[in-house]
Amino acid sequence: MSMRITCFATIVASVVFLGGCRNTAAGAREDAANAADKVSSAASDAGKATTKAAASTGATVAAAVETIDVKSALIADRTVDASAINVDTFAETKTVVLKGSVPTTEQREEAGRIAAAEAPGYRIDNQLAVVKP
Repeated sequence: MSMRITCFATIVASVVFLGGCRNTAAGAREDAANAADKVSSAASDAGKATTKAAASTGATVAAAVETIDVKSALIADRTVDASAINVDTFAETKTVVLKGSVPTTEQREEAGRIAAAEAPGYRIDNQLAVVKP
């Protein structure tokens, strides 16, 4: 009888142990799946952040190009004294700001027209002061 109890106890212990292994294996698989989901989510978030940063960088580069285009056009135009004109372009608001001074109202207006022609799609904020020499 003692032998039967020992065998039975061994069988019960084996079943419990094997069941525990199965649960451990299933838990490990579940943990691995959860970890994979977290990695995938983090990668997706990183991808979105990268896309947003690239778009912001692209807009900043485009704004810098607009600044160069407007300033170059002002310098090339012989009717506007561009020596005291500062051009700033803001990508987030799509605005070109003209600051500084010109000697006449006509030059102020012409500078605004040139900026509008060189920066289509941008709002022109003409803050140029007319300062008589």
